[in-house]
Amino acid sequence: MGAGWLSISFSWQVILVSIMAWWLLLRYWERTGKLDDWDATRVFGVILMMRTSAGNKSLEIISKPRKFWRAYGEVSLWVCWAAMLIVALLLLLTFIAALLSPNLADPPPPSELVAIPGLNPMIPLGWGIIAFVVCLVIHELGHGIQARAHGMRIRSFGLLMLGPLPLGAFAEPEYSEITEAPKRERQRMFAAGPATNIFAAIIIVLMMGGIAGQFVAANPGVHASGIVLDAGADEAGLQPMDVITAIGDYPVDNVEDFQAAMEQYSAGDAVILQVVRVDGQREDLGVTLGDKYEHYLQLGWSAENLELVGIEPGDSFLGVEGLAEGTAGIDRLAGPLSPRYQGGFANLIVDVPIHALNILITPFQYQGVAIHPVQETMLAADDGWLASAIGISGLLFLANLFFWLIWVNILLGFTNLIPMIPFDGGHLFKDLVHSTMSGIRSIGKRSGLWKIHPLWVEHISNKASSLSSLGLLIVILSIMIIPYL
Repeated sequence: MGAGWLSISFSWQVILVSIMAWWLLLRYWERTGKLDDWDATRVFGVILMMRTSAGNKSLEIISKPRKFWRAYGEVSLWVCWAAMLIVALLLLLTFIAALLSPNLADPPPPSELVAIPGLNPMIPLGWGIIAFVVCLVIHELGHGIQARAHGMRIRSFGLLMLGPLPLGAFAEPEYSEITEAPKRERQRMFAAGPATNIFAAIIIVLMMGGIAGQFVAANPGVHASGIVLDAGADEAGLQPMDVITAIGDYPVDNVEDFQAAMEQYSAGDAVILQVVRVDGQREDLGVTLGDKYEHYLQLGWSAENLELVGIEPGDSFLGVEGLAEGTAGIDRLAGPLSPRYQGGFANLIVDVPIHALNILITPFQYQGVAIHPVQETMLAADDGWLASAIGISGLLFLANLFFWLIWVNILLGFTNLIPMIPFDGGHLFKDLVHSTMSGIRSIGKRSGLWKIHPLWVEHISNKASSLSSLGLLIVILSIMIIPYL
């Protein structure tokens, strides 16, 4: 319902044949002059660089409030400096962990190391193309607006295409004007791209919270994501994602009902579970409840800790994990902004950054989908105006679209802040070193304590940029290669 053709991906063989066919087509267009007619260029053999000046008039209109966009650029710069520091520290910590900790799990397949829709099985072709095109345009629009806000001209916009796949976007400025611009203005221009991706992700997260309020559970009940081996539920034949609608004589509409029902029984009691299977069939399962106290003792809990959390001998235990209601799929995407979130303001402050990290790993947890397909079937549309207008299919489409836009915006924003050339973070780092050295030179000149030649400032900033780029490249390659050694 929420995915369809947008979630397809291809095998390596299909991809290689497609790339070869694309290369032949580009060669044909190049020989016949089509690329010249389209103001396009073939680069690196199989990449099509498509230019357009169609957005220049719109860019001029959008960038008119110069003072506002310059202030926006300053905020973007501070956000990017903080994010760039976090990115660099995370890379170094990941590198150290890769060196010191043995990799016990099997390494991911090489296809998962490249963020190319369809090629990476965790980034579906349809959703990937839509999200990357939109987010790349947002990124380059941020650069373009800042350039115009500071008087720099933009010659053209464009996309880098590998067949239908967007590999990148660009705004072609007048490079002489960027080179001659004051350092602060140039830093704002470089920062605006990744910062706009980060701000866009925040806005869409808020929109996801609004969309989550349009969903309700299709049916009452709770389902478990895991079943404890050899416990009562497992022996009775309960499967993950089966919906429990009643325990004995007690109906179960939500997690609170489940907990209240379990409190009515003791270890060793035999009860009937009313469940709805994944295929929609209703069944009654006879279950003999286990002992919760004994179960946790076997897991290594001490009697003192069990007493602290209120678990006593004889407490009933069904043997289910990750219990959730029918709206769990969309609530997970909306995180602390879901209308069903029960934490307070303090919890919200902590949970928002954790939610951002959870969004990044969601495609890897759920094999390239935003919501588990079974959890999609548990959702229904509310009676609000939007739900009434577009129905459950439309709401699921928006939820999936918002998820991939959030995911790609976060990915582009933080990846571009790696402090190495050619990323925006590399240019920011180089200008930051140059500004710092210029400040040191000015202090020495005024105080008469030291003299630093302007060319030495250029030399140090260039050398620092080159060394940091080389060092981080080695770190990134090591992080990718070490798991395969």
